[in-house]
Amino acid sequence: MKRSRVNEIIRQGDDFIRSFGYVMPPFAYLSPSEMKARRDDLSAIVERRLGWDVTDYGKGDYDRLGLFLFTVRNGAHADLQAGRGMLYAEKIMISRHDQISPMHRHIVKSEDIINRGGATLALELFESAPDGSVDEAADVTVVTDGITRKLPAGGVLKLSPGESVTLLPGNWHAFWGEGGDVLIGEVSTVNDDLTDNIFREPIGRFSEIEEDEDPLHLLVSDYDKWL
Repeated sequence: MKRSRVNEIIRQGDDFIRSFGYVMPPFAYLSPSEMKARRDDLSAIVERRLGWDVTDYGKGDYDRLGLFLFTVRNGAHADLQAGRGMLYAEKIMISRHDQISPMHRHIVKSEDIINRGGATLALELFESAPDGSVDEAADVTVVTDGITRKLPAGGVLKLSPGESVTLLPGNWHAFWGEGGDVLIGEVSTVNDDLTDNIFREPIGRFSEIEEDEDPLHLLVSDYDKWL
């Protein structure tokens, strides 16, 4: 993706988020130079990969296959391993109309996916086979706001604003905005986007960035290079 396109997506995403009354934390608006100057103070942000995340999954067609994310908070892997401490994470995301976040599962992370506003959030769901692959036959059982739901393999769960679903490790899922753009909340156990995303197809989690202009804000995938 071109940096100019990423900057545009960040601006549009910030406007969309604010339209629902959600206000981003102050660190969201630090410039790259401010982050460099304050690197020592921002160690928790950098090491836990809090911040902006715009991905086209390496396919170069963001409008069709992509996702906008911002990690607001994230716990520590050491705490997760110890079973005590900050064991949780939170993201705010945007799924545009018919923009697919591709089929994937997690090894460790459990998550609540919440429709925070906008159109309908559609999720295609599968269970895992014993070898971890997609089970094309087994029914899928999930909990939506405390209510147990059963769908056929590949069934599409549709969440209206205010509704949510709990996805456990091994629940394969793809999702998109149906009928318009959707603001999505995610509350989960500690998040690790480097190792805990297993995709059905061989795609990348992060985008390659073509630097055609200066970054408005750094992406979490920029931290190793820029800081």
